[in-house]
Amino acid sequence: MQTNLLWTGLEYHSLENCLVKAGETGSEITSTIIGSYEGKIFKVEYRIETNPNWETVFFEIISRHSDQVRSIRFEGDGKGIWTNDGKIASQFTGCIDVDISLTPFTNTLPIRRLNLSRNQPKEIHVLYCDVLEQQLKAVRQKYTCVSNSTYYFENVPNDFEAILEVDEAGFVIDYQNLFQRTAVLQTNYR
Repeated sequence: MQTNLLWTGLEYHSLENCLVKAGETGSEITSTIIGSYEGKIFKVEYRIETNPNWETVFFEIISRHSDQVRSIRFEGDGKGIWTNDGKIASQFTGCIDVDISLTPFTNTLPIRRLNLSRNQPKEIHVLYCDVLEQQLKAVRQKYTCVSNSTYYFENVPNDFEAILEVDEAGFVIDYQNLFQRTAVLQTNYR
């Protein structure tokens, strides 16, 4: 199954075209985001690979912002062990999911992986990529399943919280005041 998603960023004045290819061995996600924030134009391309359990095993981000191009690439075992340029990135040990600041897609990773029951909360450790600030850090986040289509999201370190409305596949439809899905197309691929 292949899903093509289009999101509009409300705070970052962005547009994202995300392609998710899901198969028996896992999922491959490729996306391009363009936008402007605080008078500066940015372009971000990312690629994420998961295993069948939606555990992240690879991600790469190439960004252009403020006349600087930056590229990062991490490989993981799906259990929270990450390498960068062949070296263990011990500061991210225990982070199974990646969270990229400019996209609502990365909320799908823990939503699909955790498969929470109604009213069930779960705190997780996440490798957070603040693309505009060019920072990588381990953070704690908490997801609570409110219903099949609604999750309560908390970024524990800074008390940020939001309501996420998702479809049956866990893809964000509405991310309170930050992102709005504007189109979706599902097709079979070979």
